[in-house]
Amino acid sequence: MSLDYENDGQLHEKLIEEVLSHYPDKTAKRRKKHLNVAKAGDAPEAAEGQALSECDVKSNIKSIPGVMTIRGCAYAGSKGVVWGPVKDMVHISHGPVGCGQYSWSQRRNYYIGTTGIDTFVTMQFTSDFQEKDIVFGGDKKLEKVIDEIQDLFPLNNGVTIQSECPIGLIGDDIEAVSRKKKKEHGKTIVPVRCEGFRGVSQSLGHHIANDAIRDWVFDGNGNKHEDFEVGPYDVNVIGDYNIGGDAWASRILLEEMGLRVVGNWSGDATLAEIERAPKAKLNLIHCYRSMNYICRHMEEKYGIAWTEYNFFGPSQIAASLRNIAKYFGPEIEANAEAVIAKYQPLVDAVVAKFRPRLEGKTVMLYVGGLRPRHVITAYEDLGMEIVGTGYEFGHNDDYQRTGHYVKDGTLIYDDVTGYELEKFIEGIRPDLVGSGIKEKYPVQKMGIPFRQMHSWDYSGPYHGYDGFAIFARDMDLAINNPVWGLYDAPWKKKAPAPMAIAAE
Repeated sequence: MSLDYENDGQLHEKLIEEVLSHYPDKTAKRRKKHLNVAKAGDAPEAAEGQALSECDVKSNIKSIPGVMTIRGCAYAGSKGVVWGPVKDMVHISHGPVGCGQYSWSQRRNYYIGTTGIDTFVTMQFTSDFQEKDIVFGGDKKLEKVIDEIQDLFPLNNGVTIQSECPIGLIGDDIEAVSRKKKKEHGKTIVPVRCEGFRGVSQSLGHHIANDAIRDWVFDGNGNKHEDFEVGPYDVNVIGDYNIGGDAWASRILLEEMGLRVVGNWSGDATLAEIERAPKAKLNLIHCYRSMNYICRHMEEKYGIAWTEYNFFGPSQIAASLRNIAKYFGPEIEANAEAVIAKYQPLVDAVVAKFRPRLEGKTVMLYVGGLRPRHVITAYEDLGMEIVGTGYEFGHNDDYQRTGHYVKDGTLIYDDVTGYELEKFIEGIRPDLVGSGIKEKYPVQKMGIPFRQMHSWDYSGPYHGYDGFAIFARDMDLAINNPVWGLYDAPWKKKAPAPMAIAAE
């Protein structure tokens, strides 16, 4: 199967019109800007550097009031994404226990260390606001929490203060507390003004967290690593959160081609890796949405170039390795080719096994971060086709980048509502849906296979060549699971035989 705008594109446009027809006029007019069909760009053959399609939708504005979304808040963007996976720091959820409890355990951000001794990712720290704290303020309580942390966990290398909504409303001076406690304990204390109500989604929380790295780590700590011995092939991997071990799979390939990863953050990261980041020669950014801000800052202030890379599926892995190698010259370029050649037998075996089982299967995606575009070619490497994709909290530049991956006729949706996504799935009936936990069970009840693509449905890694083998296996397990043939849709079920009436 191949998307054909003349047929599939027009079908998708009619589907959008049908969905919008059930909204009040004002809502329909607003939501229409967020729904579209990808149209071919100026270069249908996708010359190098040019987009396949244009994905013109409105993004990064408030959701419709009363409509349940999965976009997250600024607190989630900072604590759950950027800062939370930094393993040797304690991250305080400053506010009521609700958000602190919700943030506990993270998204399978794997790390090496001893939990409670020198790593704290899966531990919960909260100032547990009560009513009196809202009335009188929580600065004193926050000071006490930091003091207790230093007594209980003296091997921590720093603390971040992740502000919940009430903090911004009552005016707690977390910056003053941070400066005071930094002097007392001699450790990095980072206040993060990521109150959940800021912005329209978790995206602003990413930005705020990046700014906190700039102000309180890069600028606030001075040059703490003067004795760090720099090398000609030093790189930072930025925006990889090591979900299911992704960052480790990526690091293997980079080191095999001769590069030295001096910082991998924030998955399995230490504070020291962040502090010495300005000494690297190149920043490699995986999740553009969450970490492009700090990469741009390092380029402007320290002259460090940055480039995106994509380690989902063999096509993009090879393209990314070659692109990265160009920054370092012939020796690394030759190494990159050797790495690609080394893993080609594995790729061939995976494709030979799974492509015949997945060829022609259609996929709809609705995820956050980079996944709505980065995973597309991994599916295509298996002969599958993306018929719809969209972001929970994407910006305009995310959709521009998506145009380099999607084909003419692909359905594009931004901050899609539960109603819209359900109707799109009903209308298209894809062979697989990849989205979040909230969508998983309704989609499966529709009789459609599903993969949770925020944290790999408790599998992974999906990055790198080894990850591609796991990815292919998981998609096959989802689509070709015999369970889908064991029941009929409700409207196809035969009426049960009437029960015999017992004789009186």
